[in-house]
Amino acid sequence: MADYLQQPPERQFNDLRLLFCGRQDCAPLYSFGPVVRPNYIIHYVTKGKGIYRVGQETRELHEKEGFLIEPEVQTFYQADQEDPWSYLWVGFDGTLAPSLLRELGLGENRLTYFCDRKEELQKVISDMLQNQIYSGANDLYLQSQLYLFFSILLKSTTISAGSSLSGKNDYVQGAIRFIRNNYTDPISVADIASYTGIDRTYLYTLFKRETGMSPSEYLRNFRLTRAAELLRLTRYSVESIALSCGYQDALAFSKAFKQNYGITPVRYRQHRE
Repeated sequence: MADYLQQPPERQFNDLRLLFCGRQDCAPLYSFGPVVRPNYIIHYVTKGKGIYRVGQETRELHEKEGFLIEPEVQTFYQADQEDPWSYLWVGFDGTLAPSLLRELGLGENRLTYFCDRKEELQKVISDMLQNQIYSGANDLYLQSQLYLFFSILLKSTTISAGSSLSGKNDYVQGAIRFIRNNYTDPISVADIASYTGIDRTYLYTLFKRETGMSPSEYLRNFRLTRAAELLRLTRYSVESIALSCGYQDALAFSKAFKQNYGITPVRYRQHRE
C-alpha cells in the first residue's frame, strides 16, 4: 500500500523545490528498478529492512536508516522477504539541493544515513499528504514542510559507516553525461564510444563493471524511465513521448516499453490516473 503526492508545476521554487513525496508498506521482495531518475530522492525506512544497490555495490538498510538517490545514477532497491520494509520518500531539486545534502554529509557517493527522529519525519510526510489539493496556500505550505524535513535531518543525521560508494570511472561518467544530454536523439553505442574517445569494446567492459549494464542497456533503461515519468506527469501523446525519448517509431517504443514494464504505455498511464 502506498500514499503519494505529486506537486504540480504551476509555481517555480528555484532554490529548493518539492516534486513529490509518499510512503509505502512494501510486500515481501517488492522492488523498484534498476532506474535512472532526473532528480534527488531521499528515502527513510520506518520499519523492516531491505537492500539498496548502486552499480555493483549493495547495502542492507534497517529501521531509521535511509538512502539518497542522485540524479542520473542507476539504482535498485528491494524489500526483504521475511521482514519487508516500509519507507517514506521525498523527491526534490533546486539550486540549494547539493549544498543542503553536503551539510547532511550526503552526496559525492555518500548515499546512506541514520536518523533517530522517525516520528517527526513521519509527521512531516503525513502533513504533506493531507494537503494535496492544489492552492497557492497549500503550495507554500508544502514548501515549508520540505524545509522542515531537511531541518529534522540536519538535527540528528549520522552518515552510515561505509556509506561511501565508489565513484565511477571517468570514461563511464562521460558516457553517462553523453546519454543524459542526447538520449532524445537516435544515438548509438558507436556514438557514445566516439564521444568518450575509447574503443566500444573497452567501453562495454568498463560500463558493465561499473554499472552492471552494457551501454546499450543503460541507454534503453534511461529512455524508458524518462518515458514512464512523462506518461505519469503529462498528457502528451504516446507518439510524442516516444519521439522525445529517442524512439522514431511509436510501435517500437511501445514494444520496448512493454518488455520493460510488462504493460503497454497506454495501460501504464491508465493504471496511474
